[in-house]
Amino acid sequence: MPTRIICRRLAGRSCSTAAFCTATKVPGKRVFFGKAEEDQSFQKAEKSSKPVVTFRLLKPSEYRVSFCPSAYTGAQRIADEDASRGLDGPSLKRDCPGIGAKQVQKPYSITCSRRLSSTKNVTLDWKSNTFLSVQANSTQPRKPDLAEDCREAADVEAHDPKEDSRAFQKQRPEYEVLSYNRYLQPPQPLSVEQRDLILQNVAMFKSSLEPHTIAGYLFRLSSLPAERHEILKANPRFATLCRCAVESVQLFSHSELVMVLKAFVHLAIPPSHAMLKVYQSECCRRAWEVDLDRHLLLADLWRCLGFSIPRYLEILLSYVSLHWKELSLPQLVQLVYIIGEGRRAPEDLMKKLDILVLKHLDALNLEEVGAICLGFFKSSCGLSELTMRKIGDKVSPRLAEMSSYALVNVLKMYRYTHVDHPEFLKQLGMVIPPRIPAIGTQGVMHIALACSALHYRNERLMDAVASSISSRAAYCRSKDVAKFLWSFGCLNYEPPNGEEFYTSLEEQLRRKMHESQKFPEHFLTSLIALAFAKRFPEDLIDCALSLKYLRLISDGKLDFRKDLFTLDGTVEIECPDYRGSRLSPELRQEMAGMLWESTKKETCTRPEVKEALSLLEDMLGGPQYVKHHMILPHTRSADLEIWLDADRKPLPFNSEASAVKLELKDSGVSLTDDLMRQLLKGRSRQPSPVDNFGGKDEICVQKTPVQEGESLSSHDHFAFSDGIPLTDAILNALIKSKTSYEGPDSESKGQHLGGTKLAIQVSNRNQYSYHSKHLLGLPHMKRRQLRRIGYTVIELPFWEWFPLLRRSRSEKLSYLHHIIFDSVL
Repeated sequence: MPTRIICRRLAGRSCSTAAFCTATKVPGKRVFFGKAEEDQSFQKAEKSSKPVVTFRLLKPSEYRVSFCPSAYTGAQRIADEDASRGLDGPSLKRDCPGIGAKQVQKPYSITCSRRLSSTKNVTLDWKSNTFLSVQANSTQPRKPDLAEDCREAADVEAHDPKEDSRAFQKQRPEYEVLSYNRYLQPPQPLSVEQRDLILQNVAMFKSSLEPHTIAGYLFRLSSLPAERHEILKANPRFATLCRCAVESVQLFSHSELVMVLKAFVHLAIPPSHAMLKVYQSECCRRAWEVDLDRHLLLADLWRCLGFSIPRYLEILLSYVSLHWKELSLPQLVQLVYIIGEGRRAPEDLMKKLDILVLKHLDALNLEEVGAICLGFFKSSCGLSELTMRKIGDKVSPRLAEMSSYALVNVLKMYRYTHVDHPEFLKQLGMVIPPRIPAIGTQGVMHIALACSALHYRNERLMDAVASSISSRAAYCRSKDVAKFLWSFGCLNYEPPNGEEFYTSLEEQLRRKMHESQKFPEHFLTSLIALAFAKRFPEDLIDCALSLKYLRLISDGKLDFRKDLFTLDGTVEIECPDYRGSRLSPELRQEMAGMLWESTKKETCTRPEVKEALSLLEDMLGGPQYVKHHMILPHTRSADLEIWLDADRKPLPFNSEASAVKLELKDSGVSLTDDLMRQLLKGRSRQPSPVDNFGGKDEICVQKTPVQEGESLSSHDHFAFSDGIPLTDAILNALIKSKTSYEGPDSESKGQHLGGTKLAIQVSNRNQYSYHSKHLLGLPHMKRRQLRRIGYTVIELPFWEWFPLLRRSRSEKLSYLHHIIFDSVL
């Protein structure tokens, strides 16, 4: 007879701490039960209480199990989620099949370290009938304070994110007909005798059961206590009932179809079950026969089951597009929730819903505002700027009244839309810091990430994040580690406990290295963020720049070579002693060219950059004295480069200058009577400051042949009696051949050895924190590296340069002359 194991909870004890198991086995034989024998063995298993083997799970001080009701997930559902996410350790369902939906928690909230629940670290002591938990690579007991921190962190992490996202449904009674909550009207409990009677009727009348009877049986059986669900689902008679339901699915009324789906939610039918596809097809077939309320209820039931229904959602949204103006406030909020959980929606429909959100905004409560923001965020559709400003006006005075979950959802939408609301950010800096210790790791991650996206640098808030996460780093996924590091690195902020904060996250990054195979972007983001903070873990960098990792990211859909190029260039400058893997010169050259092409389209077309380049060329004497290019290609931005000799005179180093203001022929430029009259016209005068800087006005030159032997004398400041000064520069420009341009020769290069190389940066608001003059991480790292390779960095700050763009040319030239030459001193 095949092995049959049935677990029962002991009175007064959780199934996680003790369980009795009975086992019967006949070696070498395979016995099939008849109906009577099967029913007898089923009842016998229910009544049996004599243990053969006792398994007891110990609970060491650092191991804490937290249970709380979970309305919408069961043991099998969580097991499937664990498998899909690749979490360490077995699910609780496999360890103890008697655990029902009310007892199961998210795996990351079970212990302070997921490694404790892994089967690799558990040994079975048959003599004492106990499971002994052994932590790998641990030779010393944990310190009491660390264990206490883990226990506190476990309490914070114990939550059900699926239930949190449905909190708004408790705010109005209207949601009862639009959504499903089994705890609002719990079904009448079903006894074991009633269950047996139903299953016996199924066995006797299975071929003649009416559709309404089948639906009623399923719903009644689902009201069994949660700990008996697994036993029920293992009963062949229940499988017969489900098969009858599938055969009669088209005969169910709309109410009966809803009843069956509710039963499946109660019983936590796994989303991988094949019969659910049949029910989805039936819902699609009836889509145009039901009203909007029932549509939303059906979609909510599918969400509770965790089953993806893209076809049904597409039909539902098509229906809504025709009737969107008729949506009531609860229907609107529930619909946005369903859209968010489905992760998709037509753009034109979301614009219509945006209009409705603005219309109903005054009547929405704070939890509903959070649900609206989360639904739009998950569907990758942003609310309009006007709507976001109205939301900020609504929630800012009442931010302290919002739940942390709703507040984080509003913050997500501000991050997505990049709309700044000063009063909202001000209140955020006061309300959030005290709440950080009580918010789960992923919630804190979204807060930090939103602050970095909005460039909002609030030291009190960031200090609270760093202090809390240092003790909870073990709960961080590789994504969380990357976002925390990026947030602090992007904002260029070092918290007071910086060493502890960065060390804990670096160690967690090493523990989560296996996740980089699936999510390489998080690994690279972490290393670049660490580089912003001048931290260079060479073992991780060597892994990222290795050929193996390069092949890994090359096989993906996204191109992460730019990130590798940034990391490689940074290591070359800031880690001279590094001897690990590096990118090939060919790949570096390819990436530099690619980045320059994209930078030219963005930077070189900005009016503030074009104006600075043009004025500097005029002031210094031509394009050969200034070069607009990427001095450090891996930093992904361009600068204006200028060379000055020891006497602060500009050097003509740009041999690639392609633009020359005067078109010159091989034989020189022709001097006509008109040109000479312009040169000799007027009286001699002292040059004005603007003339000293150079001008933009060009002389119209008529090119005609010059008589052979004609020449001009030149002196340093030779002037005609009634003309302007003719300097060597002017005369050389007039008579010089087009091919006689002199690039940076050995003499000028030699002079530069005692001179200065300038990197002129035209900054903008995006390089600074919100409403401050504090540089963000990437531009700060770039300036650090420019200085390290010998450049003097000079900034044209946007708060000075942008207003000057509306001023006269002479004022702009005067400003540039001062900032270029006087700053060198």
